[in-house]
Amino acid sequence: MTNAQQLDKGALRTSVRINESKKQPPNDTSAFPDEIAHLEDTRFKLDDAIKQANASVEQIDKEYMASKHYMVQYRGEIDPHEMFQSELALKQIDNRGAFAVKIRDKLLKLLDSPYFARIDFQEASQETPAAFYIGRFAFSHDNELLISDWRSPVASMFYDCEVGPAGYDAPIGRISGKLTRKRQFKIKNGNMEYALESSVNIRDDILQRELSHTSDEKMKSIIATIQKEQNLIIRNEKAGTLIIQGVAGSGKTSIALHRIAYLLYRFKDRLSAKNVAILSPNKVFGDYISNVLPELGEEPIYEMSFEDIARIQLDGVIRFERDKDPFETSDPKWTERVRFKSTLDFVKLMDEYLSRMPDAVFNPSDYTFGRFSAESEWIQSRFAAYHKYPVKRRLQIIAEDIHNRFETDNFMDEPLPKPRAILKSLTTMLKVKNTLALYKDFYKQMNITDKFVMPAKEILEWSDIYPFIYFYAAFEGLQESRAIRHLVIDEMQDYTPVQYAVINILFQCHKTILGDFGQFINPNYLHTLGDLRVLYEGSEFIELNKSYRSTYEIITFAKRIKNIAALEAVERHGDDPSLIYCSNEQEELAQIMENMDSFQNSENVTLGIILKTNGEAKALYDSLSKNYEVHLISPESLNFKNGITITSVQMSKGLEFDEVIIPAANDRTYFSEYDRSLLYIACTRAMHRLSLIYAGELTHLIGP
Repeated sequence: MTNAQQLDKGALRTSVRINESKKQPPNDTSAFPDEIAHLEDTRFKLDDAIKQANASVEQIDKEYMASKHYMVQYRGEIDPHEMFQSELALKQIDNRGAFAVKIRDKLLKLLDSPYFARIDFQEASQETPAAFYIGRFAFSHDNELLISDWRSPVASMFYDCEVGPAGYDAPIGRISGKLTRKRQFKIKNGNMEYALESSVNIRDDILQRELSHTSDEKMKSIIATIQKEQNLIIRNEKAGTLIIQGVAGSGKTSIALHRIAYLLYRFKDRLSAKNVAILSPNKVFGDYISNVLPELGEEPIYEMSFEDIARIQLDGVIRFERDKDPFETSDPKWTERVRFKSTLDFVKLMDEYLSRMPDAVFNPSDYTFGRFSAESEWIQSRFAAYHKYPVKRRLQIIAEDIHNRFETDNFMDEPLPKPRAILKSLTTMLKVKNTLALYKDFYKQMNITDKFVMPAKEILEWSDIYPFIYFYAAFEGLQESRAIRHLVIDEMQDYTPVQYAVINILFQCHKTILGDFGQFINPNYLHTLGDLRVLYEGSEFIELNKSYRSTYEIITFAKRIKNIAALEAVERHGDDPSLIYCSNEQEELAQIMENMDSFQNSENVTLGIILKTNGEAKALYDSLSKNYEVHLISPESLNFKNGITITSVQMSKGLEFDEVIIPAANDRTYFSEYDRSLLYIACTRAMHRLSLIYAGELTHLIGP
């Protein structure tokens, strides 16, 4: 991903000048001889540190090989204790080596671009200011801190403060003073491409230049371009759950990932990458964002989908269908079932049933073994005492309690039943034997049997999967995650309340939840942002309303489709979107190919051809792939590539393209209020150029 994408995922904070763009002349860095000299000195010290790091890696490698050779050569002569000590030492050497390699790799990355900013800060108690250079990672040489990590407390002033009174929160408390200087740099391949004194006045001009760049295959870090309001989100340590409602192109995903990078830095003693996971809409999007944390020196985090979670939890329990494309399914009864299960009221209905369920399904009787007996009243009291546990887990605990009670009374050392045998007897006291039977009973008791249909034996519809898991949690118990301590949920509007209810059982940890309820993808989901805030009562809520991805003209056009009052466009201008009429579908296909040829002769890197459904995208791909090198993104796809991509609105979410073509922009394809959201999503994937091609009547969803 390029700077333009970086701005979409985390908008440019300070003004910069670029000399690599053909549109802009090179910047004169001769006005900053001190900075040129400082860069040369820093690179010299980095070179020295890299040599030392390489020597350390080589030395550790030699130690490892020597220890390994010793263990192999004398394996038959070493006693078990010495072998254990040798294996332990080998593991320690291996850990040291991995750490040394990580340090060396960070230094190599710094050599390419050591830092991007400088601030001179004078503490209130000091007579002279101190200079701080800010980069991706901290770098010290000969016990002198030369570069501060962008996440460090002192670096926050670069994002939050202008020249003048300033301060930052340090571990020892608030440090106040004043910024006397603030500079920004662009260093690439070790060369300084620009150096300038940062000021508010030049920001808008430079912002527009940065937004003019082309896209790329991967999202990149935005540490040099974080805005003040975004920095507040990234450094928010106090919110247990943070909900970010952001318009298309507002940078919400990148902000969330940089927040994770900050938390990993801030709480490195108790939070690591293996303790963080992200729920993303599909594998392509997961691949698209996969570079951000490694670029910031952090390990990749675990990426998963709601389908992945369902497969893990229901492995060996029950099978299920994948979700259907609502625009390719013409079954009104199926639609009604999906809509019914997409509301917060449905969760409340399940809660009402499940609150009564334990006592309704368990009818205890006396358990007797020889002269030993546990009365039904006592079993019932234990069952009630363990109300925090799932029903079957309660029975396991009660079986252990009965076994312990019998053991206490077993003065004659008589044979006693094992807890497993006791549990078997307790299980016979259940009126319902498994979750599926319980789930069916729910629909019967609530008088809504028409809302549950199984497409085949032991197979559930997708809309039943998370309600079923919710019941499974109450009746049998789920595999809860203790390792995950922070969960990121992207595209929050595409998940139903019952899915969130299950997530809250599985992941009882801090969460960053983000998305845009203006980009609803499923016409059968009826929940609202208000419902989500009810589910996460007490969470911190933040809105992002400025879009950085698209030109002013594209955003203005998108607002003709969906007039989101809060949506604010950056003043970056480009061509007006094109509305191209064709007399028939053959002419429409020819026009698409003409636009593709034009793209291939341009400097742009990515072109997205976005259709309404996955089926339509596949059909166009089959037609165009005979003569063009094109990529199809479908629900089965794994990654995003540069060039020409054909995909559906559903699969395009979270992605962006230099150019976008929307075929079939007519009144037959886009006609309903939900189609309005789809068309809006498709249009806001475009960064620089947008074309809508149609035969017949232009969709009426495009207002005046």
